[in-house]
Amino acid sequence: MLTLPLLTVHETAEHLKVKESTIRTWIRHGRLRAIKFGREWRVTMKDLERFLNENANQSAIMD
Repeated sequence: MLTLPLLTVHETAEHLKVKESTIRTWIRHGRLRAIKFGREWRVTMKDLERFLNENANQSAIMD
């Protein structure tokens, strides 16, 4: 079984230098794919990279 590295909302926010609430908003609106484990969201590195590539042409990623 392949195991993907998973980031918490906090870790994802630190990587992108945004607030945790922004990450949760992006997840809720479908802009950033995430997996829910119980009450917590996790983002795979693959999904984070996909998000960054899709938003690479924007000067600033906005809510």
